[in-house]
Amino acid sequence: MDSYSVLLERIRVPQPSMQRFAVISIFEKLRSAPSNLGANSDSGRDAISQCLHSTSAAVVDQSVRELCRFVKEGHLEVPHGLLELQSALDGCDLRFVNVFVKGIGFLVRFVFQKNDTSWRLDSPETHPFVKVVSCRTEVYGELVQQVIWLIAQNKRTGLVEVCKFLRPFLNFLILRASSSASSFSFARILISSIASLSCSFPFETMPILKLMMECFKYFPRKNAEDMKNLIDVAEYLVDAFTVILRQSVETGSQATKDAQLCSVKLLETLLSFYTDFHNLSGGSELIFKLSKSVLLIQKELRLPYIPEELLSVKMSLFLILTRAEFEHEQLSVLKLAVILLKWKTEHEYISGEAASGASEEFLFLFPVISLLSSPSNSIKAAAAGFLSVLEDLLVHFSVASKKVPNISGEFPFISKPESIICRLLWDLLLQDPSSLSTSYFLSLASSGKTNIKVMNSDRKPWMSQLREYSLWTVERKKSPLLPQSEGILSSEMPFLLGSINAVLVMHHSLGSSAVDSLAAIGFMDPRLGIPLLLAILFYNKVFCNNKSSSREILIKLLEVLPSLASHSVMIPLIVQTILPMLHKEAKPVLYATAIRFLCKTWEVTDRVFGNLQVLVHPKRFSEFMSERNICMSMAASVRDVCRKNPDRGVDLILSVSACIESQDPTIQALGFQSLSHLCEADVVDFYTAWDVIAKHVLDYTADPVLAHGNRRRLLKEKRTAGNKVEKLLDVFPQVIFHSGKENSYTRDFPGAALLLLSVTSKDVHNQRTPKELSNLHTAYENALVEVAESLQLSRNILVALLSLQSWKPFMQRWMKAVFVFVDGKLPSTALEKTSKIATDILKSMCRIAEESIPRCAENIALAIGAFCMVLPPSAHAITATASKFLLKWLFQYEHEYRQWSAAIALGLLSRCLHATDHKPKFQIIAGLLEVALSSKSTLVKGACGVGLGFTCEDLSGTVAAPDDSDLEGETDRVKEVNLLGKIVRTLSLIICQLIPSSSDSLQSLCEYFPLDTNDIDTYIDPDLSSSNHENQGEDLWGVAGLILGLGNSVSAIYRYGAHDAVLKIKSLFISWIPCVNADFQNPCGHRVEPEIPLSVGSCLALPIVAAFCQRVELIGESEVDHLVTGYKELICELLSLKKSGAFHQSLLMASCIGAGSLVSCILSEGVHPMKVEDVMSLLEMLRKCYTSPYPPIVHLGGMLGVVNALGASAGTLTLVYRQPSLRTVYGQKDSSYIREPILASPVCEPQSSSLVQEIFLVSQDSKDQQLQRYAAWALAFLRHHWWSKELQIAKHGSQSNQIDSGHVSQSFPEDSVVWKLCTWLMDLNSIGVGITAHVNTVATVLRCLSRAPRLPSLDWGVIIRRCMRFEDQVSGNLCPDPAVQRVTLREDCIQFSLAHANQINPLLLFLDELSDLSRFRTLELNLQLSLLRHLADLTKIFSVSRLEKLFDDMADYVRSPVSSYHTYNSNKKSLLRISFWKGLNQCLDEAFAESQEYVTNMEKCMEFLFASLPVLPFDATLRPEEANCIDEWSEGVTCLGKAPRQWLMNLLEVPEGGLVQRSHFTELVKRIQARAKLVMIGSIPLTELGKLKASILNTESDGIWDVLVEVAAALQYADGGIKRQWLIDVVEISCITKYPFTALQFLGLLSGSWCKYMPLLILDPMSVLSDLPVTLPSLLSDSHWNFVAESVVLNLWVLMERIYDWSTSLGSGSDGFGQQDIDEREDWKAVLLVRVMHHTCVSLLEYLPFEKQLKLANMMVPEYGSC
Repeated sequence: MDSYSVLLERIRVPQPSMQRFAVISIFEKLRSAPSNLGANSDSGRDAISQCLHSTSAAVVDQSVRELCRFVKEGHLEVPHGLLELQSALDGCDLRFVNVFVKGIGFLVRFVFQKNDTSWRLDSPETHPFVKVVSCRTEVYGELVQQVIWLIAQNKRTGLVEVCKFLRPFLNFLILRASSSASSFSFARILISSIASLSCSFPFETMPILKLMMECFKYFPRKNAEDMKNLIDVAEYLVDAFTVILRQSVETGSQATKDAQLCSVKLLETLLSFYTDFHNLSGGSELIFKLSKSVLLIQKELRLPYIPEELLSVKMSLFLILTRAEFEHEQLSVLKLAVILLKWKTEHEYISGEAASGASEEFLFLFPVISLLSSPSNSIKAAAAGFLSVLEDLLVHFSVASKKVPNISGEFPFISKPESIICRLLWDLLLQDPSSLSTSYFLSLASSGKTNIKVMNSDRKPWMSQLREYSLWTVERKKSPLLPQSEGILSSEMPFLLGSINAVLVMHHSLGSSAVDSLAAIGFMDPRLGIPLLLAILFYNKVFCNNKSSSREILIKLLEVLPSLASHSVMIPLIVQTILPMLHKEAKPVLYATAIRFLCKTWEVTDRVFGNLQVLVHPKRFSEFMSERNICMSMAASVRDVCRKNPDRGVDLILSVSACIESQDPTIQALGFQSLSHLCEADVVDFYTAWDVIAKHVLDYTADPVLAHGNRRRLLKEKRTAGNKVEKLLDVFPQVIFHSGKENSYTRDFPGAALLLLSVTSKDVHNQRTPKELSNLHTAYENALVEVAESLQLSRNILVALLSLQSWKPFMQRWMKAVFVFVDGKLPSTALEKTSKIATDILKSMCRIAEESIPRCAENIALAIGAFCMVLPPSAHAITATASKFLLKWLFQYEHEYRQWSAAIALGLLSRCLHATDHKPKFQIIAGLLEVALSSKSTLVKGACGVGLGFTCEDLSGTVAAPDDSDLEGETDRVKEVNLLGKIVRTLSLIICQLIPSSSDSLQSLCEYFPLDTNDIDTYIDPDLSSSNHENQGEDLWGVAGLILGLGNSVSAIYRYGAHDAVLKIKSLFISWIPCVNADFQNPCGHRVEPEIPLSVGSCLALPIVAAFCQRVELIGESEVDHLVTGYKELICELLSLKKSGAFHQSLLMASCIGAGSLVSCILSEGVHPMKVEDVMSLLEMLRKCYTSPYPPIVHLGGMLGVVNALGASAGTLTLVYRQPSLRTVYGQKDSSYIREPILASPVCEPQSSSLVQEIFLVSQDSKDQQLQRYAAWALAFLRHHWWSKELQIAKHGSQSNQIDSGHVSQSFPEDSVVWKLCTWLMDLNSIGVGITAHVNTVATVLRCLSRAPRLPSLDWGVIIRRCMRFEDQVSGNLCPDPAVQRVTLREDCIQFSLAHANQINPLLLFLDELSDLSRFRTLELNLQLSLLRHLADLTKIFSVSRLEKLFDDMADYVRSPVSSYHTYNSNKKSLLRISFWKGLNQCLDEAFAESQEYVTNMEKCMEFLFASLPVLPFDATLRPEEANCIDEWSEGVTCLGKAPRQWLMNLLEVPEGGLVQRSHFTELVKRIQARAKLVMIGSIPLTELGKLKASILNTESDGIWDVLVEVAAALQYADGGIKRQWLIDVVEISCITKYPFTALQFLGLLSGSWCKYMPLLILDPMSVLSDLPVTLPSLLSDSHWNFVAESVVLNLWVLMERIYDWSTSLGSGSDGFGQQDIDEREDWKAVLLVRVMHHTCVSLLEYLPFEKQLKLANMMVPEYGSC
């Protein structure tokens, strides 16, 4: 410091000359000073700093000059010099700013002159100009001059390096242009100055202009002010390009082409700004103005049209036109498009190029046609002018399209929306329809239909996929169950898709599919209705003018017209389009076509029915009698109306008559078809229709056309019966409730009131106020209490069941009344309303029950059970709450009335709990078992028995045990089998305790249900049982309830395979009923008179068991007859005894009700015929029970017996019989047998009507009030049952089609077809002399008999083997292809055997022989396939041990290396595996799969079948030898989806790191594909796929592409939140994976499949990457995604830096990047990935902070080509 202090003192002398000399001296000393005192020393740096920071102008000026000279001489490094100047600039006085900026500019220019780049860095933090502009605003003016000077100085030596230097600086300026007005002002001045300078040397300045255009993409565009600034800057560039182009053309410079290419690039850049203007709603006219000037200058200068470069401009204009909403925008785009089109046309004319290669121009067709409907005349005129130009080109294109189109231009690798559309269009035009080589993202959308075969089916054309997707979208919009917010096409996409298809309409091979797609798109978006209509008219004009066009496409276009009427606004337009063709002077063909069009339009919308009705009026048939085409068109339209909407067809009944009366057989046939449709819909009486047929068709077989039209099923006779029973039941409520107050009804007729009467309140006036709602509840509560008090249960379990059954409709009406009242008032969903209403009702019922007297409370408990039965499944929480209340009552041993009523209600309630409410279900069963065993009340025990019987019906093999179950570790099925056994043993134990005489027989029943290891010993000790013998008479209804519970358990017992136990229970019940057991040996081995309590319960339970056994064919016809006879004899005997004891009355009541139920179940099943005489005599006995002077309980039994026989099902809560309509009758009036319900039988009609009328009169007027009450209740049961929609469908169990596999003897009339066919087969080899039956005839007979429900008793073992060998016994010349015929016949033999083997043992043995491995190996391939496909059928007929052998044999056949399976080729092997999968699939659907041993066998089979699955490329075009690959995967995945979850997950386990290690790679890939497909069909949750996320993305892309596609397909229709999380996870994983190429491919798949451009995207490994800069920004801009955009982009930025550093490291050859970070096999992809990532991040620039934006802008990324 001391060495320079003297000189530094001199600079403070107030004399400029002395100061300058002192500065010069200081720098001279620095030059000569040693290193310790030089410029790099502390003293030297301090001396320079003091000079630069002086307050003297002379010192500062001289210091800057000396410093620059010092640097120039090499005494100081340039960075050091710049640092000193920039440091001084930061704190200098305002007057010194320009001096320092000039110094900095000098040093920068010096470096360029020296050509030294060692100091120059692209980082903005070290850029000298960035530092200058960042320090203060006063530098702006001088800095502009220095930049201009720098450019001007280096214009000759090379502006490319200058541009590299200026790039970070310009990026910095542009990115912060919107930060302040001064920032933008400086940027504008600088850019305008550079643009102006460029005009001075146009031939050298192109790099500078390119740089400015490149920087444009970073210009802020957040608001209108930013866009205004952007346009201001763009104007400078446009002006500069205009000057440069002019100068280049005038001088003939070689730079003209480069200048034109850059101007095209500028034009493309300008048009790209439209999206920002569109989002900001305004200002776009400026970019159109600038674009027009750029276009016109080129055209004015006669520059050549460059198709390759101007393609993107055309596509940009097309996209803008599809989005433009304002007229001025549309007009501007049209004008620009016309300029381009005319320029191209002129160029082709001058150059002599053919115009037939045009294609992309036709994309304008659809949007321009849509503008014809604009209200603006200028728009319509411009559109018409544009179309006139295109129309001429269109004709050439339609001809040229029959050849390979002349495609111009190339796609840049990094996609833009414009290039995506072009790529798709050209792919479609170039594609060979016979060899579809391209996959589309639409195939992923198709996979969302959960159909494996559709998902992986052979490739479909894009148009077909689009049509399916469009129609699916329409259904998705309609469905209330699907989310509407996501997954639906964006608003502009239908227009784009319509435009592409509009081009393809002219293509010779794609036109038809394109029209179908257009129709589907129009159906999807109502806005396209008018454009489509105009397009159809336009194309019709073009095709009509073009004589070489196909007429098929013309008709195809016209067929679209009716579909447009799906949108109401289009209906008048469609009608107006069709009506001109309906003038009388129109050509007949045109007139007929118009009628059909109008009919098709009616199928879409009923609003045109009036127009159609006029056209097919009967008078028209006579008017056009001579015009057959018109009459046929009218007749066909009438037929279509009758078929589609019979109600509308009735309106055309006169037209139908006119068709039938026609002399033309075709028209008459159409008329009969119309009539048959009306008859099938029951809108026309069959007999009336038959009279018409008989009148007009004497011999319809004479005319084959008429016979064809008259083919209808006429076997089932139907007639409208004036059924007196129906009429009586119809008026019954009005008669019985005709007068008096409402509360009197509930007191006088409580049972009937519950079933029929609606509660009303005078205080409810539909004003829907809270008070009125309270009044409505109060009215029902009052009715509840009144009925509960009036309806006496009398400790009678049967009456309790009747009561519970009656409460159900009452609770339904209560729920409905309140729901209707509050509907629209509560702002909630239907589920929430139901829950709220149900909660309120339940609370009030529980409250009332707690406060009520016992008689009332026990009824309300039953009402709670009925209430739960009517709740929807969604209200399972309410049911659970009710169960808690009733369980509390159940354990109140001090209150018997609460216990027994709660027990019954709980049994039914358990069936209403949600399937997952395992704990409440098991709590109910456990509670009922505990109370049944511990209660001292027989009535409570019986009620618990009834409840336990009801709970059995809900037991299935899939119900899980509760969390606290003591059966942990066992399978669910074993748990439920044990629980069922516990119930049966408990019921048996209690019955034995109450009735000791039953102990031996019940002990044998318990043997079918062995004790569980955790169960108590329920061995029945006769000695212990006898201790309670004295109390057996306490309450016989307790014993009856226990027996009813046992009877209700038979269906569950049967489901678990204990068929013998079902038969045992049936035998027990029969043995306990007097008279019925006369011909049966008691199970104890000796005859014992049964106890009456057993008889009462058995009389009621036997019909339940008998009905079930009849349904599953466990009871013979003779046994059924004997049961009916036994009931009759018992009733007759009881009536003759004239006893008055309670036991006698109860038995008589039970026998009457049981007899009626038994008759009803037999006749409802429709299998066993009964003698009319027996039925009538039984009904008469029942009548005596209520017409004779018996106690009321007997009266009730008699009347319930009658109505039950008629089908009322009173007291039966488990069986619902098949019920025909009362308006349908069967059989003949003179028949002595009936096998149909009594009310449907003509022969029984007089007596049934008489009985109902008699009970009706008793209920209306009777001296005995109790009798009157019971009569009303009985008829109410009958009326409610027949009028209830709920009970119109029979609820048959899953066992209804299973019968004993033994030989079943069947009798057949000799004239029946089945009998004749069977005897023909039996005599097959002796049919005439010299005549041999044809093989096809034998096969046809077998196929017919396979459909027969039953077969006669013949020696079928001999017959079937004879048929199998029949082919070998006849001459080979009977069949042209004996081998094929033999296979077909032998396969028919197997089909026939499978159809009847469960009835015929010889056929069962035949199948057993064929499926044995030793025989199976020798069978033909088709027979092997058939047996494998029908494994499920074999499982229904084989024994347990045989099934195990069957599975083992089939597995060994495929697995064994010595099997004949390996002699087949790969295609045949695949067929065998497919059939095996199908068989296993059906097995998993059957009930038998609940057995663990079967599942284990099947699991083993599925394991090796899965291992045999070939790897399946997604959406692949397979070789012929791989034709079955898709089917094999489809069947395999469907089957695996039904397999146990845990086993399946173990099978599909993917070890961590397994994919990376490439060990068993193919197998692991197959497992992931299987998981993805299982997710698609909903078999496993998406989380099972999510677990593999990291493993998949950390795998090399080679071989993993198909897995990525499968996973993306599985995610298609996942919840939006799940999709977003997957996207976030993928981006995060990509930041750390060693294989970023794989991760980015998957990111591209997800973005492409979820963004709006999905339908336009091509699915291949490279396209998903090139499209990522379009798809990901598009996705994140969606309103459902933008809230995660920032987090996604920030992670994406981390990946961008990672890939950029990796790529830079590879380019420089340095080792700075971690060797273990990215796998070296990815190195060749580095440049590709960095380009994709850079473009993607630039598209997402707005989500990055300024520092990251600046860093992104300055990244040196290699570009594709040049502009």
